[in-house]
Amino acid sequence: MPLFSHGDVELYYEEHGTGFPILLIAPGGMRSMISFWDTAMPWELIEQLSGKYRVIAMDQRNAGRSSAPVRAGDGWQSYTDDQLALLDHLGVDRFHVMGMCIGGPYSLSLIRSAANRVASAVLFQTIGLTDNRQAFYTMFDAWAQELRDAGKSASSKDWSSFRESMYGGDDILFSVDEDFVRGCSTPLLVLMGDDEYHPQEASRRLAALAPNATFVEHWKQEPHVDPARKTVGEFLAQHG
Repeated sequence: MPLFSHGDVELYYEEHGTGFPILLIAPGGMRSMISFWDTAMPWELIEQLSGKYRVIAMDQRNAGRSSAPVRAGDGWQSYTDDQLALLDHLGVDRFHVMGMCIGGPYSLSLIRSAANRVASAVLFQTIGLTDNRQAFYTMFDAWAQELRDAGKSASSKDWSSFRESMYGGDDILFSVDEDFVRGCSTPLLVLMGDDEYHPQEASRRLAALAPNATFVEHWKQEPHVDPARKTVGEFLAQHG
């Protein structure tokens, strides 16, 4: 089982194929892990990509087979540091990033921290803040309770500070503000979300603000699946 340790964080990851690297950041909210790609996507994404690319998929800390302590100072940057540490360990400099759900803010945080390394980003149904903050708090609390039940030790202050760092701010895209998005020159392919956690407004706002964004409104249902899959492939090829 491929595990990478940096400090007291242990990350499970998988690699598929060869070529220009793509980091996959899975859906699932705080439970973001590789297995969710199998059910969340309308096509076999890893199969599509691994024929041409070196696909690096990972379970985020305290999700799936990855683990880490919980501290009051944890937040979006903690995950970005994990992702970059894994890429450094694997000898990856420049890469595409592809994120779904919570992978949207994670990808944007990666661009903010290492813009010169991110060739492009593909964002499937990013999460976003509208009038739905309580839904994210509830999701976080359920995940936190699962970890506590499994023996994860952290104080109530650690949990509450962590939750506020993730979901207590006012930025629609959580990890970055709109000024950052306006100045983000990284090519983005934004495929729209359409539910409580992944509101249309977040995808549309991201695509409207980012100066180098391509927006795809329909992609999850027929007859749009095959054209969307083709669009993703062409976008990666253009920017790889």
